[in-house]
Amino acid sequence: MTHRILAIDDDELVLLSIEELLSTEGFAVTTAPGGKAGLEVAARETFELVLLDLVMPGLSGFEVCKALRAMPAFRDVPIVMLTAKAAAADRAQGLAAGATVFLPKPIHPEKLLETIRAALPPGR
Repeated sequence: MTHRILAIDDDELVLLSIEELLSTEGFAVTTAPGGKAGLEVAARETFELVLLDLVMPGLSGFEVCKALRAMPAFRDVPIVMLTAKAAAADRAQGLAAGATVFLPKPIHPEKLLETIRAALPPGR
């Protein structure tokens, strides 16, 4: 079974990089250019994992994370928050908002793949 991943980021190059990396590893990736677009996609489709940028115009990653957790379909979906903000307070706020994992940027591709595989439910 192919794992479906939603990547939400306001940086088009980051989205392209994530999509290329993950699709070559057999993941089905849907991208959304920002928080509002990400929530719109999440309302229409189901995913097994979300990659979420923290700093975005409009809705922040914290706000998007809270909104996703309020959706029944995303209550238990792993959310990996990716961010250049690596302070302990940011990490704590991300986890409090519902993030499963908080990864500081820049992220090595192998570390991202390792984190995704560890966060996905076993046996699927």
